[in-house]
Amino acid sequence: MRSHDAREVLLEYVEMNGSVRACAIDVATGTEICIVGPASAGEAELRRNALARLDYVLRQKSEPRTGPLDRRPGLLV
Repeated sequence: MRSHDAREVLLEYVEMNGSVRACAIDVATGTEICIVGPASAGEAELRRNALARLDYVLRQKSEPRTGPLDRRPGLLV
């Protein structure tokens, strides 16, 4: 079972100039991602890609960072 199967996710599709922006929002965490695909892509493909990206971002947030710290000056955004 994929992690998004057990939680509520809001999906939004906006068509713009031959492209479609698909945004997915995890309701529990408020995490939002957006992807852009061709308007010729089907809704199922855009949904699959948006949910995969959301899963990736949520995994990155939940995994502790390991390895050397970045010692360069500046602000990491």
